[in-house]
Amino acid sequence: MSFYRLFLLSVILVSAGFLPGCGYHVGSISHPQIKSVAIADVKNETYEVLAAALLRSILAERFQFDNSLKLTSMERADCIVYARVTKVSNSSISWTYNSKTDDENYRANEYQLTVTVEYLVRMPGRGKPLVPKSFAVGSSKYLFSHDPAIGRVSALKQAMLRVSDQIVSATTEAW
Repeated sequence: MSFYRLFLLSVILVSAGFLPGCGYHVGSISHPQIKSVAIADVKNETYEVLAAALLRSILAERFQFDNSLKLTSMERADCIVYARVTKVSNSSISWTYNSKTDDENYRANEYQLTVTVEYLVRMPGRGKPLVPKSFAVGSSKYLFSHDPAIGRVSALKQAMLRVSDQIVSATTEAW
């Protein structure tokens, strides 16, 4: 009897897999004519030295992770992403009291780094951009530790990751 129930259950489950679904499917929702993307040189209008290189690198990584569009050269691409890092700001968001001195002395111990990027996506040979000029903003928090430069670079990478996700999403869902 137990074998019969197990067999019946497996037949029902297998046959349910062949029934038509409700119309959902797994896959890319990108423009049907766009199969590949290229990333132009990123311009950096800030004093943050690593900003352009990090954005370009992380943007390429996120397009590969998304896997909707193939990353290729500018000559072979169906669309090209142009980006400009316009602002990198750093603000303290929490402070700690320094009790080693007699006066009231507070030191920032947590910061928020925010990156603003202007971008647009063009299809070669077309006048109107696929994605018009837009802004993406990403931010990340970091602690003031023994080496604050490492924390700042890590926060910059996280902020660029958030910006890149917005750009990839806008590019793949542009139509």
